[in-house]
Amino acid sequence: MDVKFHWNKTYENKTTEKLGWYEDYPEPSLRLIKKCNFDKDATLLNVGVGESTLIDELVKLRYTNIIGSDISSIAVEKIRRRIGLAGQGVRWILDDLTNSIKLVDLPQIDLWHDRAVLHFFGNARDQDQYFSLLKRLVKTDGYVIIAVFNLNGAIKCNGLSVFRYSKEMLEERLGNDFQCIDNFDHTYHMPLGETRQYVYTLFKRVK
Repeated sequence: MDVKFHWNKTYENKTTEKLGWYEDYPEPSLRLIKKCNFDKDATLLNVGVGESTLIDELVKLRYTNIIGSDISSIAVEKIRRRIGLAGQGVRWILDDLTNSIKLVDLPQIDLWHDRAVLHFFGNARDQDQYFSLLKRLVKTDGYVIIAVFNLNGAIKCNGLSVFRYSKEMLEERLGNDFQCIDNFDHTYHMPLGETRQYVYTLFKRVK
């Protein structure tokens, strides 16, 4: 499957509010970000940004070093148009988390934020590449937020099979360099009325 084509087609054919992961207000993510007590110039990377409203909220909170990354140029263009001039300081990077050619060269970051991306990587190679990139980029005392389908979550999304996680599975993948600060299950109500079961996790890099 051509992954870039798949996601460009998704964002081309669906309005924002009909995406199965659309959040009008990303309260769980903002709650965890608040716990990190970032300075306003902290480097905040939102991977798989899609058309996430989290970028809008980070701009409103006056963070000045926001990076939004996605494999889909159509998704990025849509979110740029939506935010408009308010987001002119946001840096946008088109890249593949499992075969990075741009993100891999970033200076180290204060936050890696992923909502509903990791669970689409079902094979070991893609998972290894994802976690390798994360560990390369997140600085000591930096934070990681990962929100993915939990073990009771859906087995498919947007026509693709997904790989579900528990907090313990994420701890194992991140290893001893990362300490879990917070975690909780969350029921997400989709725009069309269905629900999806997520696990939200906040890790701090301790060494």
